[in-house]
Amino acid sequence: MKNLVVWFHWIPRFLCILAILFVSMFALDAFAPGLTFWEQIGGFLIHLTPSFLLLIVLLVAWKWEKTGGIILMVIGLGLSPSVFLMNFHRTGSIWLALGIVLIINIPFVMVGALFVMSNYLKKSVKQ
Repeated sequence: MKNLVVWFHWIPRFLCILAILFVSMFALDAFAPGLTFWEQIGGFLIHLTPSFLLLIVLLVAWKWEKTGGIILMVIGLGLSPSVFLMNFHRTGSIWLALGIVLIINIPFVMVGALFVMSNYLKKSVKQ
C-alpha cells in the first residue's frame, strides 16, 4: 500500500508538468517574422499567461492536494465549452473541436482527479 501511495503522490505532479509544458508549446507562435525582438518576447510572455496560472495552481495542488485537484478539475471542465466553441467556429467540425477539447482540457481533469485520489489514499494509510 505504501508503494501505491508513493506512485499516486508523484504521477499527478509529473503529468501536470507535462500538460503545462504542452500548453506552453502553443506560445511559440508568438515568434513571427516581421516583428521586432521585443514585440516577439512580449507576445511570447503574454501567450505564456495560461501556463503561469497553471503553474500557480500546480503549486497549490502540490501543497494542498484536494484543493488543487478540485481547482484543476474545475479549470479543465469549466474551460471546455469555450475551447470547444472557439475551435468549432475556427474549423466548422464538431468532431475536431471535441478532439481538441480532449487533448487540451481532459488531461487537467484527470490530473485533478489523481491529486484528489492521492489525498484520500494518504489519509487512508495514516488511519
